[in-house]
Amino acid sequence: MPKFFSDTIVFNYTWDQVASGFWKRYPNPNSKHVLSEDTVEREIRSGKLFSKRLLSKTNSIPKWAERFFSGKHVNIIEESIVDPVNKVLVTYTRNLGFVKVMSVTEKVIYTESEEHPGKTVALRYAWIDSQVKGFGRAICAFGYERFKKNCHKMVGGFNYVLSNLYPHHTAFTTTYATVKATTKLKDAAKNASDLAKSKAAPIYASLHPNQS
Repeated sequence: MPKFFSDTIVFNYTWDQVASGFWKRYPNPNSKHVLSEDTVEREIRSGKLFSKRLLSKTNSIPKWAERFFSGKHVNIIEESIVDPVNKVLVTYTRNLGFVKVMSVTEKVIYTESEEHPGKTVALRYAWIDSQVKGFGRAICAFGYERFKKNCHKMVGGFNYVLSNLYPHHTAFTTTYATVKATTKLKDAAKNASDLAKSKAAPIYASLHPNQS
């Protein structure tokens, strides 16, 4: 069973700004591990923009993990759906290499904030799994902590890009945790997280139909 991660982040930018900045978030000071990005598919269907991109990344690994990873570069597939009418951006990301050692599947939903007009809420869910017998639990734990740490960097990097694209906005400073906005927002995030956890297994299975 994969480890499940969820987080809620509020960006101090409109949804249109975030959706536009999404395509320009690399490079930034926190993304030195991103080596390249290429758009392989893009089309408009029913008024929505569907895109598929291939990213190449690298990450340092601890000594104990070198026995499982034969290289430090990994390709990432990123699929996204932009709905400009309802103002929803959904992204799906998963690694293509080392999937038996550790697979990371991520889903992020960017929507307008109901509680804070002019701001954007990002709900992030991720599943970290490993098929290495005897070491799967340890590898998942390592992957979870690494993903959690990298999320903090991703948010900081994205805010850096947005602040440069829209300098008249003051970047919203957030620590790596569920954003403490209002009680209603926290309750909504908790409910969304609980719902996602309850559906984690079937969703993960649908994203990995070839895995038993």
